Amino acid sequence: MHASILDLRYRTRNILKALENRETIIVLYHGKPKGMIVPLHGKERARVHDHPFFGMSAKEKGSVQGIMHDLRSGRHDL
Repeated sequence: MHASILDLRYRTRNILKALENRETIIVLYHGKPKGMIVPLHGKERARVHDHPFFGMSAKEKGSVQGIMHDLRSGRHDL
């Protein structure tokens, strides 16, 4: 992502979201690169296919919405 000095001031929220998405931001001054903002190491975004539930219900015949409703409903909902 490229961000100008004005973007740093007026679009800080967007820049922080980009950092959360592990994007590197190149800071531009008069259209020329002046620096780089790099996200810190640490908590990386989890990938869907790494989640233990992924592929677990491959043999299910019901709809995805039905399975998710059953998973999300409380134990007393029948």
